[in-house]
Amino acid sequence: MKRFIFRCILFILPIVLLAYTTDIFLSKNLKKINGYKEGEFSVWNDLYNGKINADIVIYGSSRAWLHIDPTMMEDSLHISTYNLGINSHNFWLENFRHTLLLQYNTKPRLIIHSLGMATVEKRKDLYNSDQFLPYMLFNKEMEQTIISYQGYIPADFDVPLLRYYGKRDAIFSAVKYALHPSNNPVKRIKGYEGVDDLSWHNDLEKAKKKMPYYLVKIDSATVNLFEKYLMDCKAQNIKVLLLFSPEFIDGQRFTKNRQDVIDIYKTLSAKYNVPFYDYSNDSMSYQRKYFFNAEHLNKLGATLFTKRLIDTLKKTDLLDGIKKISK
Repeated sequence: MKRFIFRCILFILPIVLLAYTTDIFLSKNLKKINGYKEGEFSVWNDLYNGKINADIVIYGSSRAWLHIDPTMMEDSLHISTYNLGINSHNFWLENFRHTLLLQYNTKPRLIIHSLGMATVEKRKDLYNSDQFLPYMLFNKEMEQTIISYQGYIPADFDVPLLRYYGKRDAIFSAVKYALHPSNNPVKRIKGYEGVDDLSWHNDLEKAKKKMPYYLVKIDSATVNLFEKYLMDCKAQNIKVLLLFSPEFIDGQRFTKNRQDVIDIYKTLSAKYNVPFYDYSNDSMSYQRKYFFNAEHLNKLGATLFTKRLIDTLKKTDLLDGIKKISK
């Protein structure tokens, strides 16, 4: 029996070592690719490697990622700034990034939290799931956060190489980078990426053909988690600014229960004494030239909005006590 077990070990051990070594190779190279899967690797790397350490940090979904230029803010305010916007995810993943920020980086002095209609929803699928691949192995914190989504199973976090099964694009990209590491243009600057495309995408028109209106599925667990996050920030003396950046007026009218969502933000703002800046009725929201779809500003719009946000911040006390950096 002992001899049989020994032979099994001799048979299995090389396979495990090969799987683990291959896993390390793929993950190490994959996370270095700046442009893969919307450039999210660069942000995860900065989080885990403690390279953010900014006094102003921007949270949110793509409405943060695409709308607020941290370099503009840093140049004008002389305060270190970083954008942690994560595309197409609701507050659960935003909160996970908040947790990692506090764990591996110095805590921010001010969080600008960009909101949207989807912030209070909870999607079922794990959008852009490849962005998690290089960080998953033996990562219990990440497992607890994303395991409730459709995409991965518990074994993917414990068994080397298993999660890469069927991920041909990720495997090919990792190998390609290993062979040609110099071909790796930067995609996101301090987490931000502007969209230069000035053309109008017909997302809203397509949606109107499928449904008479959009109804936000407000998730009570998400709202409760958001409230807990605000309490946590208050306990740690982190200032929070709730922000609803411009949204094209036709998109606003298409959402049936839009005011219900806005009312949630207003209630939380009053309850926790955090400002809520709502740009829904700003003149930008009525000019399609600033948008590439109903929810998102193009780079022209993002530049103008960031400037307006900077001017507004200068008139408040939110920046009081934050040490300025020399440029």
